[in-house]
Amino acid sequence: MDGLPRRDRGVSRRGLALFAVMCVIWGIPYLLIKIAVGGMSPATLVWMRTGIGAVLLLPVALARRELRPVLPAWRPILAYTACELGLPWLLLSEAETRLSSSLSGLLIAAVPLIGALLAWVTRSEHRVDARRAGGLLLGLAGVAVLIGFDISARDLGAVAEVGVCALGYALGPMIVSRWLSGLPSVGVVTASLLVTAVAYAPAGIVQLGGAHLTGGVVGSAVTLGVVCTATAFIIFFALIAEIGPVRATVITYFNPAVALLLGVTVLGEPLSAAVIGGFALILAGSYMATRGGSAATGRRAAAAVDAEAERAG
Repeated sequence: MDGLPRRDRGVSRRGLALFAVMCVIWGIPYLLIKIAVGGMSPATLVWMRTGIGAVLLLPVALARRELRPVLPAWRPILAYTACELGLPWLLLSEAETRLSSSLSGLLIAAVPLIGALLAWVTRSEHRVDARRAGGLLLGLAGVAVLIGFDISARDLGAVAEVGVCALGYALGPMIVSRWLSGLPSVGVVTASLLVTAVAYAPAGIVQLGGAHLTGGVVGSAVTLGVVCTATAFIIFFALIAEIGPVRATVITYFNPAVALLLGVTVLGEPLSAAVIGGFALILAGSYMATRGGSAATGRRAAAAVDAEAERAG
């Protein structure tokens, strides 16, 4: 998307500070989702989060005149919204009613692996060399370790929900790269949030009547909307302007680690050897499967950071 200058220079102190802030901001949603779904339905949470984000970003999009230009592209925007927000945020929230926040974050770390596999299947990359094939196998082994040692049979449905969520997160950048790359970023994100909020309003409002709205539940939902969605979007694109979109994709590897740390320290979730080993395998596999590559890889990296601005768990 436009308005995102790339800079070929060393990372400044400001860039490092923005990077550190974003690692935290997009590592905490898994913790906040876990707390929020303890008192409200997943549909209500998605409605509140996207509604808050849309309300805060709409004035920015209107002031910058970035909403009108995206309207002719409503079809790919709807597809993008479904893949990046509408379905994943509901499935992830539903899964976290049964899975730990840390495990959910670690499973989402497989997104780069799925993206690399999709690129090969769709021929965005014409070949998968030995390094990338090895990375895919290594990452899949990491997922198998997590599922095999830390998931009971009754939780396999929740794992499948996270898997569909990860697939959507991998498809989103491909849609951006092919159909939305020339459109204003703020306009696309605001439109996506608005569409999702409107779509979930009926169920979200109805199910709000049965919610148990404690301070922690409400605070988590509001923080997701204000900090992890609207504020994160603004900070993240400042980060892209500072260090470039390709370097910014490295943040994907840190978010699950933050989710794991918060889940263990704040919620007392278990930390086993399988969790550590599986996470290490996924990270190593993702790095091997996505490192370097052709111009198509660079385009997907730039698209990925645009999609990441909405994803954030």
